[in-house]
Amino acid sequence: MSYKTGTIGEFMRWTKRVIAEPSAATKAPKRWFDSKRTAEGVLGARTSPEAMVKLLSSENLRLLHLIATKRPGSVRELATLVRRKESNLSRTLKKLEQVGIIALQKGPGRTRAPRLVARRVTLELDLVESGRGYTASVHRSSARG
Repeated sequence: MSYKTGTIGEFMRWTKRVIAEPSAATKAPKRWFDSKRTAEGVLGARTSPEAMVKLLSSENLRLLHLIATKRPGSVRELATLVRRKESNLSRTLKKLEQVGIIALQKGPGRTRAPRLVARRVTLELDLVESGRGYTASVHRSSARG
């Protein structure tokens, strides 16, 4: 989904233009935000489809299922559950966190507890306008803690 960032003043000017000339809205983005950070917070993080497919390997899907169902209290506990080295698992969790699929909640001391924050990943491909690029997006709206 495309979006535009801009100030409230820019949005107001565009809105007035569309009211006067509705055809101006046909190719404009349907969502406006004040910053890229806000847009990513609402729309979810975006990454390439290839990277998302690699990240959502069968091993990592099992990992996400365990995070959702077992709710481990730390990365170390999760590493024990999945029989992986903690350092290797931490790298994977960091990538999952960067795309908005999980969050690492602070725990006692230096521990971090992985939590699933997204239940769906959407792959959006515009096959006609390939110049726009392809993105995979993560939506958090239906996530459960």
